[in-house]
Formats: sequence, C-alpha cells, structure tokens
Amino acid sequence: MPSVEHNDESTSSLVDVDSPHISSVPSDYSSQSIKTDTQASRQEREDEDEQLKEDLKQEAEDKKEKAAKKYDETKKETKAKADKASKKMSENRDNPVVIGNAVAVVGISAALGVGAYRKYTAGELTWKLVGAWAGVVGLFAAGDYYLSQYVRRDSA
Repeated sequence: MPSVEHNDESTSSLVDVDSPHISSVPSDYSSQSIKTDTQASRQEREDEDEQLKEDLKQEAEDKKEKAAKKYDETKKETKAKADKASKKMSENRDNPVVIGNAVAVVGISAALGVGAYRKYTAGELTWKLVGAWAGVVGLFAAGDYYLSQYVRRDSA
C-alpha cells in the first residue's frame, strides 16, 4: 500500500518578494486619475466613442440640412409645374377636344368598370378578357389622339 509523505518545510509557502512577478505601487497611486491599464484603455475607448458620436451627430445635421434644401427646391419645382398645368387647363377650358376627351375618359371608365364587375360576379372575368379590353382601350386612345390632332389642326 502506498503512503503519503509529510513534509514539514514551512518555507515552501513563502513568496519571494524579489521575484519579477511582484509589482509595487507608486507612492502617488491614490492621487492618480487613471490607476490601471484597464482604466486607461477604457478611457481611450470612451474618448473614441465620444468622438465618433460627435462625428455622427455632425454628419446627421449635414444630411438634415441637405435634405431640407432639396425639399425646398423640389417644392418650388412642383409648385411651378402645378401652376403651369393649372394655367394650361384654364386656357383649354373651352376647347372642344379637351371636353370631348374628358367625357370619353369618364364614360369609358364607367362602362369598363361596370362591365368588369358584372363579369367578376358571374365568375366569367379572366385575364384573357381583361387583356382583350386593354387592347381595345389602347386602340381607342390611339384613334382619339390622331383624331384630336386632326381637329386641333383644322381649328387652328
């Protein structure tokens, strides 16, 4: 049977104070603002984060100003286009071609809508039927365009 040897050397647990793994604390340690390397690296990261935060804040402010400027420009352009369209509509208010086209668009839209609804409720509305009527509307639009050009040229 193996046995355990007892060793009573009390010096084996003592630490050698001259060894390099022991470090000493400077006398002004408690008055230092940053006491450890960990604190120093944390402080450095916090400073970098603060700088990044400031940079992002400035970038966001620049983008906000740029977007506001672009919004104002677009608003002015849109208002000018709307005013031009309104003026054009006012000038053509009594034009028979414009009135005829408006009446035709309203009438054809209503007829197609009612017809499509009836086909849908009867279960007969298919993509083939929708495509055929879209072709008819396209032909009508082309014919109306050429007829309008002819009428406008003769009245001018």
